[in-house]
Amino acid sequence: MKEKKKINVEIGKCIKKSREGRGLTQERLAEEIDVSIQYISDLERGVVGASTSTLINICRILDASADYILFGKDPNTISDVSDRLKEYTPKQVESMYRIMDIIDDFYRTDNE
Repeated sequence: MKEKKKINVEIGKCIKKSREGRGLTQERLAEEIDVSIQYISDLERGVVGASTSTLINICRILDASADYILFGKDPNTISDVSDRLKEYTPKQVESMYRIMDIIDDFYRTDNE
């Protein structure tokens, strides 16, 4: 029996979690990217790896970031937001905070 590569196992877990989060079956995902159900099963268990084009298609179908699928890094974490803000000038960050306040007010008002 062929030994599973750790990276394939980790990527497979992320694909499975994303697929389940989107409410898709292995069969439906297989149809969407034009592969066999067995391939999806093997991919999710880390038995096989995926080509770059297959990974891109999976990201598109599952609406998942490549960072999440490849590295398990959720792009919506606080640390990611903080890292992204470091790329902007203080004035740009101030503008983003004002936008977030507007969005926050909108959702708070909408839920009342």
